[in-house]
Amino acid sequence: MSRRAWGAFAAVSVLWGLPYLFIKIADDGGMPPLDLAWLRVALGAAVLVAIAWRAGTLPSLRGRGRWLLAFAIAEIAIPFPMIAAGEKKVASSTAAILIATTPLLIALLSLRFEPSERVTGRRLIGLLVGLGGVAALVGVDVSGDGGELLGVGAVLIAACGYATGPLILRRQLGDLDPTAMMGACLTLAAVVLTPLAIVELPSTAPTAGAFASVVVLGLLCTALALVLMAILIGEAGPSRASVITYINPVIALALGIVFLSEEPGAGALVGLALILVGSWLSTRAAPPPREVA
Repeated sequence: MSRRAWGAFAAVSVLWGLPYLFIKIADDGGMPPLDLAWLRVALGAAVLVAIAWRAGTLPSLRGRGRWLLAFAIAEIAIPFPMIAAGEKKVASSTAAILIATTPLLIALLSLRFEPSERVTGRRLIGLLVGLGGVAALVGVDVSGDGGELLGVGAVLIAACGYATGPLILRRQLGDLDPTAMMGACLTLAAVVLTPLAIVELPSTAPTAGAFASVVVLGLLCTALALVLMAILIGEAGPSRASVITYINPVIALALGIVFLSEEPGAGALVGLALILVGSWLSTRAAPPPREVA
């Protein structure tokens, strides 16, 4: 990958490792999942649309309405509330680990929709090694509790959305200005979520910590991260871009240790090593063919 791609990769890996902690804080502070998602999306939309409007790049989106809406639903309107709902039932680190299934879901979808992004050879081994590392990272054991299973299901639905979105972006929206495109998609997602958020208004005011978490989620983990993710997908492709979901659990685990008093075992150290190796294998460029004398 190019230096620009590696820079975007590093930034998004950190920015998308943060949401799990802040979503948990907002959940515990009385913010309903749909309202949390709407506020996060609306704040990000306001920032990016304002920037794109000042830059004069919004007119370039004409004629792409249906694909912008498709991306907005797959990448934003479905995953954001699903993760927030899931984290009401499972730990933040568990949610991050489940989202790490995204690269394999992209590989499966690519078999049908994106032949150029098929994962084979060393990249496939890297993805499998990384997924094995994610499984070992915290040693998550999903109990038979119905609520926890529903939480797992909600996060896996989000992972399916995260797998679909990059394929849409690469094929239909990759030539657009990232800021204008993501601003429009966040706006569309906010419109889709508005009636649902109204239905789920809280009976009591959420805490100040919940609102502060929304600000972090909206400005950093949504507006900035989505623009950088669009750049990364354009530079490296959906499969390589999705490898950030192997780094996210590492960030989520570290935040859990510091702020939620989680105590990782030996599996976390093994998992960390496997995740790093898998990410390297999955993003490493193939060697150039040898010239025949």
